Amino acid sequence: MKLNFSIIIPVYNRPQEIDELLESLTQQDFSDDFEVLIIEDGSDNASEAIVNTYKHQLDLKYFFKENSGAGASRNFGMQKATGNYFIILDSDVIVPPQYLSEVKKALATNFTDAFGGADAAHESFTSLQKAMNYSMTSVLTTGGIRGKKKAVGKFQPRSFNLGLSQTAFSKTQGFSKMKNGEDIDLTFRLWENEFETQLIAKAFVYHKRRSSLQQFLKQTYGFGTARPILNKKYPKTAKITYWFPSLFILFLIVNSVWAFFGYHQFLYFYLVYFIAIFIDSLLLNKNLKVAFLSIITSLTQFFGYGIGFLVSQCYAKNKNFLTS
Repeated sequence: MKLNFSIIIPVYNRPQEIDELLESLTQQDFSDDFEVLIIEDGSDNASEAIVNTYKHQLDLKYFFKENSGAGASRNFGMQKATGNYFIILDSDVIVPPQYLSEVKKALATNFTDAFGGADAAHESFTSLQKAMNYSMTSVLTTGGIRGKKKAVGKFQPRSFNLGLSQTAFSKTQGFSKMKNGEDIDLTFRLWENEFETQLIAKAFVYHKRRSSLQQFLKQTYGFGTARPILNKKYPKTAKITYWFPSLFILFLIVNSVWAFFGYHQFLYFYLVYFIAIFIDSLLLNKNLKVAFLSIITSLTQFFGYGIGFLVSQCYAKNKNFLTS
C-alpha cells in the first residue's frame, strides 16, 4: 500500500513555535508529497500570517476553529486530511531532516496502523528545557517508556509524535474528550480493536516542552491525574509501577520529618538516587548546569505526577470524574 502522509498540527497561541516547526518541515530529505494541516484551536494570538509565509514551500492547509482542546483539534484535522496515514505533531516540536524518511522506511519494513516516536533536546534549547527532556525520557526517571528503549512491552505512542492510519482512525474515531492521557486512551482502544502499535526510535523529534518549572509541574500533575482514570476505564492495564512516583514523594516527606528528629539515614537512598541522576545527565548532556537542573526537574516531575495521581485516585470511583 502506498502511504500518503498528512501531518496534523494543533496549535493554541504559539505562532513562534509553528514558525520553527514549519521551517523544519521544509528541510525534510523526503521525495514524496505530503500535506500539512494547521488546526488553530481558537487562539487569541493566531499563527495564520506565519503559516501563509510557507505556502509556497509546503502543501499547507490552515483551519481556525472554536477552542475545544488538542484531542478534538487533532480529530478535526484527520477528518479534513486527504492522506491515508496521519502524523500528529505537537506545535512545540522541531522535526529533524530524516524524520519522514525514517517513518516511511520503518512502515515499509513493519507496517502497523499506529506508531510513536521518541523525543530529544535540540542544542538550541535552554538548559531548563534540556533538563525537562532528561527527566521525561531517562530510564532512571520514567523507565524509558517514552521511547528511550524498545524493551518496554507494547509501546504506547504519545500525541506529540504519533502516527495513525486512516483505517484505524475510522474504526476508533480518534481521540476521546479526555483532557489528559487522551493519547494513552487512544492506544488502549487501538489494541482493543486489534491494531498494532510500534516505536520508531529513529523517527524522533526535538520537543521543547515547557519554559518554566511551574508550567512543567502543572503538566506532570495533569499526567498524574489521567492515570487512575485510565486504570478505571481499562482495569487490565493497571500496574503497580504507576504508584511509584506517589510513594516516592510520600516517603520523601516522611523521611524528611524523621530527619528532623535525628533519623537521617533514611534520606541516604534519595541522596544516592539524585547523585545518580546528576551523573547520568552530565554524561548525556555534557553540561553541569543541565545536570544540576535535572535533579530539580526530576523532583518536580515526581511531585507533580505523584500528587496528581493521588488526588485523581481519591476521585476515581466517582463516575462524574470520568470523561469519555
